[in-house]
Amino acid sequence: MEQQNNQRSERRSQEQSRNGRGGGNGNGAKGAARGDEKKTRSYKHVQLEHRRPQLSKAGQGQQRQGGQQNARRANFSSPKKDPNATLKIIPLGGLDAIGKNMTVFECKGDMILDDAGLMFPDDDHPGIDLILPDYTYVLENADKLRGIIITHGHEDHTGTLPYLMKDLDRQIPIYGTKMTLGLIEGKFAEHKIKNAKLIEIKPGDQVKLGCFTAEFFAVNHSIPGAVGVFFQSPAGNVLHTGDFKLDQTPIDGVTTDFGALAKFSKTGVDLMMSDSTNAQNPNFTPSEAEVGKELRKIISQARGRVIIASFASHIHRMQQICDAARDNGRKVVVTGRSMIQNTDIARRLGYLNIPDEDIVDAYDLKGIPPEQVVIMCTGSQGEPLSALARIANGEHKTIDLEQGDTVIISATPVPGNEKAVTRVINSLAKIGADVYDKKRAMVHVSGHAGAEELKLVLSIVQPNAFMPVHGEATHLRAHAKLAEATGVPAENVFICENGEGLELSSRGVKRGETVQSGIVFVDGLSVGDTSQDVLDERNALGSQGFASVAAAISPKRKDVVGEVQVEMHGITGGDDDYLVREARSTVKNALKRQLGKGGGQKELKRAARDALLSLLWERTKQRPMAIVNLLEV
Repeated sequence: MEQQNNQRSERRSQEQSRNGRGGGNGNGAKGAARGDEKKTRSYKHVQLEHRRPQLSKAGQGQQRQGGQQNARRANFSSPKKDPNATLKIIPLGGLDAIGKNMTVFECKGDMILDDAGLMFPDDDHPGIDLILPDYTYVLENADKLRGIIITHGHEDHTGTLPYLMKDLDRQIPIYGTKMTLGLIEGKFAEHKIKNAKLIEIKPGDQVKLGCFTAEFFAVNHSIPGAVGVFFQSPAGNVLHTGDFKLDQTPIDGVTTDFGALAKFSKTGVDLMMSDSTNAQNPNFTPSEAEVGKELRKIISQARGRVIIASFASHIHRMQQICDAARDNGRKVVVTGRSMIQNTDIARRLGYLNIPDEDIVDAYDLKGIPPEQVVIMCTGSQGEPLSALARIANGEHKTIDLEQGDTVIISATPVPGNEKAVTRVINSLAKIGADVYDKKRAMVHVSGHAGAEELKLVLSIVQPNAFMPVHGEATHLRAHAKLAEATGVPAENVFICENGEGLELSSRGVKRGETVQSGIVFVDGLSVGDTSQDVLDERNALGSQGFASVAAAISPKRKDVVGEVQVEMHGITGGDDDYLVREARSTVKNALKRQLGKGGGQKELKRAARDALLSLLWERTKQRPMAIVNLLEV
């Protein structure tokens, strides 16, 4: 190839020489000039190498690169740190379920509480209203508590505050954004808590709390005013993301602050705590704006009323419902106590924009044609006393559902609520309503980041150590694997239980002491008095029924006086005379045998109970709760 190129160049040079030697006329001169011009041009010949690339030994390059990255990340020492300081991170809730989020940060005699949430009961908690984390450790160290930081206004981050404030013997400042504090104020008003010290913060603000500096940064979530927190202490730095997703087309224009995350990474993040709710979802979480498109489409095609049930705190969803309703010439009606309260707070604080003329009280619905109304209500979780459940059962004071109306359940059932939601949907379907849920159309998206978003944030922050929070055990473990995949050393990834603390110092992160933790049941006006034994009894009552025995005994004569009384409720065949007679006879004989042995009250009660339960199991295959009352004569 190179030889051919050289031959072509030689021939070209000879032709140019011949043209230059042509006669002395002008044309010859011009030709010579052109020849000279060509001679001055240079041609660069590039010789391409076609060598086969050499492969390094298996994983050699990756191991070297990963080793350097992990070595850099594992370096916890810094001249800015106090070598004698230790930062304790103690989760009191949020690591066994999605709810009850509460974490303690403690260093050099100062303590901060991050979030104070609750969890709602499920079928395993009959009669229970709310479930709180056990915050005994906070009360025992109240003298160290410098402030309470609330990342956003959801109940699983704010719901315990009223109970905690009643139990604290001092006024503690509470920090949150305007929307978060507005919801907390409403909650305090319900509990008649006055003079609470609420301090508004904004993304970018720094607050000094004892030896801590807390810097807030904006995150996108399913409620306005959500923030994450960067804690700086003498022992090291901790980044707490709060609940977040990476929605790049948010309804309110507020995105998760990548610049702040990069800045904290440059400062140095010794430990990162991050939302694990959607760690098992391998994709990016869709934008909230996609829900608005679908809602607009459904409302435009609906013939009658449109009833939309969603979370009362989902202000972004409510804004999209209002916009879609107005665009389709419909008025907005709000019903449900929490929905009305949150709508009022959000409008007053400027987070929900809808003109007064486009929002109608539920009592003023009469006279407005069904095709001109959109109703926002509570009940997306199938709660039996919610507005949607009452509408479905025909028990709502002002709203009657008719055949052809459209119902949109704009939420995903919280684990444990699936059956309740299905019951409500079936009740709506029987009336003839056209029901939309997440299975049928994109009427809901999560407010939590999927696995790809979590990896992106981990890659930006590059923490030395990682602790997944806000999730069940499967979520935490999935998030831990994502951290390892992005370069966090496996030995620096900590999956903890509630009450299990971590200790951060210039020497690194290690597991610390375990403190008292657990759950506290709110049962009506009772807080903490309902035990698991009580719940077990309620479950037994609900599933197996109840039986009681009353008898008079004479220890002296070692005999049963009169007839034994047996009552049975919720027991199959418990109202049949033959079973009642057999139960009386069986219990009486058991008491006589035990009296003959000289047994005391405890032995007599056990004998009567065992005899009755054995009979009922043999006849009905049920083991009800049994109570024995004995009267000595």
